Amino acid sequence: MTNTSFQVTNVPGGVHIKSWTNGVPFEDAARAQLVNIAKLPFIHKWVAAMPDVHHGKGATVGSVIPTVGAIIPAAVGVDIGCGMMAVRTSLGASDLPDDLKGLRSAIEAAVPHGRTDNGGPNDRGAWHDLPAAQAEAWETLRPGYEAIVADHPKLGRGAHVQHLGTLGTGNHFIEVCLDEADRVWVMLHSGSRGVGNRIGSYFIELAKREMRRWFVNLPDADLAYLPEGTEHFVHYVRAVSWAQTYATTNRELMMRAVIAALRGSGALPAFSAELEAVNCHHNYVRKEHHHGANVFVTRKGAVRAGKGELGIIPGSMGAKSYIVRGLGNPESFESCSHGAGRAMSRAEAKRRFTVEDHMAATAGVECRKDADVIDETPAAYKSIDAVMEAQRDLVEIVYTLRQVLCVKG
Repeated sequence: MTNTSFQVTNVPGGVHIKSWTNGVPFEDAARAQLVNIAKLPFIHKWVAAMPDVHHGKGATVGSVIPTVGAIIPAAVGVDIGCGMMAVRTSLGASDLPDDLKGLRSAIEAAVPHGRTDNGGPNDRGAWHDLPAAQAEAWETLRPGYEAIVADHPKLGRGAHVQHLGTLGTGNHFIEVCLDEADRVWVMLHSGSRGVGNRIGSYFIELAKREMRRWFVNLPDADLAYLPEGTEHFVHYVRAVSWAQTYATTNRELMMRAVIAALRGSGALPAFSAELEAVNCHHNYVRKEHHHGANVFVTRKGAVRAGKGELGIIPGSMGAKSYIVRGLGNPESFESCSHGAGRAMSRAEAKRRFTVEDHMAATAGVECRKDADVIDETPAAYKSIDAVMEAQRDLVEIVYTLRQVLCVKG
């Protein structure tokens, strides 16, 4: 494939960086992180930066990191398996009520979201009375979890099944959207919740201890890695794979609950929701074959975009989102962006924007419009239009969605 859309940064003492950032901001802090990654001795060929690239913890959000013989737990992150799911329904825009508050309330009642009580017994974001579907799904997940905890007992402390089929906080959301033909979609964003966070945090710290034990000096301690063949590596791969399965199951359970809530709301005609569905990770690691080698590909804020594969690239609360089909571009290790990408920190967004700004930016969308969601306001993100233009050789747009209802965690 002829490709002139990416920029190449040569890194002395390391592999080069290919970045799809034409027309979108590429902050110096993110560039510096990518340089640190490129200097690691086990990177395969190059590092790829997606157009939504921005500074993260240790590894850059919006990066694709292929490795041979090692994995960097902090590059996978603590929201293991975080990703998107979207379902197209048989409903049209004319089937929706004029006032969407009732539908939003029905979704919020059906799916635990947010976090209260410091995550304690009265946390509204966890189940108190576990539904049958969650209990049944946990029975499939439970043996893998118990095997992980048997080797690492500290990982057994905290919620696990209580978070299965729940949304979480921050940028996690559930949305009702319309496509170009005014067909109704349901889309949601979440991951492996508290148990995934514990697994990620635990192995990040374990990798740091191993680096100190072996006197390995790194440009950033958060780039600590686990070498293939070691016991910790084997345990991490098992745990991260389990968390990724948990994340997929979490999204499926939530989607089932949302569809049931919409059907039970009394505000919609009968509808089907099996016409088209996509469920994809954007924080994960898996083994793939690229450029002549079997490698571990870590996508930190990136989506697999193999030839013909469907993916989801969401915008912010008031911006468009996209269902895309991958073009299988080998230069990006068959990857694309996972969203618009933050243009500023959450703290900066809260300093810069007011509730009135947020209300104007989300006009026409049934969503929260209070001070606690200012950090998620559309202007805190890069332009999704610019991001999509920068990756025209990575994906093609199948559907363009616009939000009409958004539930935030």
